[in-house]
Amino acid sequence: MPNEKVQGVDGDLLVILRHAPHGTSWLREGLDAALVAAAFGRRVTLLFMGEGVTALVPGQANGPLGQKGTAPTLEMLEMYDIDTLLVEAEALARFGLAVEGLMLPARAVAAAQLPALTADHSLVLTF
Repeated sequence: MPNEKVQGVDGDLLVILRHAPHGTSWLREGLDAALVAAAFGRRVTLLFMGEGVTALVPGQANGPLGQKGTAPTLEMLEMYDIDTLLVEAEALARFGLAVEGLMLPARAVAAAQLPALTADHSLVLTF
């Protein structure tokens, strides 16, 4: 069902995180944007897609050459009332991951649900 609504998800801002935690600053910048928006009262939903799901693998350290890790930022999400975390089910399968093994509670969503998910948010940012 391509237009199936993701249960209990609607809000002001959907931040889509598509990049791995190391190698670029895209993931960190997306998380920072989500935190700033939440600090200003926006309801924020995070969607981890593609390599972005690897950001939720527990036990990650800093990246090469001292690149700041994203785990401390992810651990702050609850302080900012960002508690709707979604992960692309197909990406989880591609990387051999399961929702139960992620460092934060998240819900898997199928690719067929993504159009409805984006339509349910007034603003969508992709990183």
